[in-house]
Amino acid sequence: MKKILQLPVFLLLTLCSPAQSKSENLFYMVDTPESFTSFKNNLDKISIVCPQTFLVSKEGVISGSVDRRILQLASAHKIKVMPLIVNSGFNSQLLHTLVSNPLARKRSIKMMLAYAKKYNLDGWQFDLEGLNISDRENFTTYFKETAEALHKAGLQLSAALVHAVENVGGPTAYHSFLYENWRAGYDFKELAAAGDFLSIMAYDQHTRRTPPGPVAGADWVERIIQYLISEGVAPEKISLGIPDYSVHWFPDYTEEKGGFTNAKQLGYKSVEYLLAKYNPELMWNEKAKCHYTFWDNDGVYEYLYIEDETSLKFKLDLFEKYKLRGISVWVLGKEAPGFWDTLQKQLIPIK
Repeated sequence: MKKILQLPVFLLLTLCSPAQSKSENLFYMVDTPESFTSFKNNLDKISIVCPQTFLVSKEGVISGSVDRRILQLASAHKIKVMPLIVNSGFNSQLLHTLVSNPLARKRSIKMMLAYAKKYNLDGWQFDLEGLNISDRENFTTYFKETAEALHKAGLQLSAALVHAVENVGGPTAYHSFLYENWRAGYDFKELAAAGDFLSIMAYDQHTRRTPPGPVAGADWVERIIQYLISEGVAPEKISLGIPDYSVHWFPDYTEEKGGFTNAKQLGYKSVEYLLAKYNPELMWNEKAKCHYTFWDNDGVYEYLYIEDETSLKFKLDLFEKYKLRGISVWVLGKEAPGFWDTLQKQLIPIK
């Protein structure tokens, strides 16, 4: 009879436990009770918090504030605070005027430095969307100017950038519209080199402007990562955007538009409400690695694509596969019940 090797309990636990990766876990935050409660309850799993509370005007005037409670909790738990700077409504004309005006750019940078001192911030993240292809050079110049000024002051700069999977117009007029007005204005390689990191919004694969489909299919997310790396963006500069929200497609009506297909983002409590209300069969999309369902609402089908702890696991696997810098999650307060346990089992937050 062979003798069974006795190993110390702590060693057995080490050998049996799945390996964890270190990750810079960035979470976006909005000014709602749900978002604040989620932040307060999960401080140990967050590396950076980005409140969406600052706007920039076409003249470079920045307005906004940071909740004192966020600053106090972040300081006590070694969480960096890097608010978002947003062009209101992702207005493309506002953004064009801002980035093409050197005085407006300079004014906004001075205000970033002033606010950083006032609130003891760790840096900023650009969330300037609706960028036209014609503004590519001016936007890159603006980002580089800001990075230089912030770095001199000991602050960080990053950017939340719309996803891309290739550098062509695409197969349809819709793809061409996205390319010219939302994607091609960002020089990923140059921005990554100038800033500290890029948060790539690898979500909104399907929206209210498209037929129903995955919010962020795993196969599609991997295409985004591969494209960025092929464009010369170092993996250690990529923070992978992850959605914790689901999307519901439904028929809608207004006097202006008449009848049309609409969709909206949902937190998981609303997902549970719809599933209980209509009791549809829950299905699995193997290619996208997510759950989805649909139901008949008096002869009209409605669709629901779900982001939960299961779909999260496959995205975290991609983070590990490509050895990325971290994750950027939109948005605190919408996550499924098992989201935080799944995250904690796989990633160790960098503080």
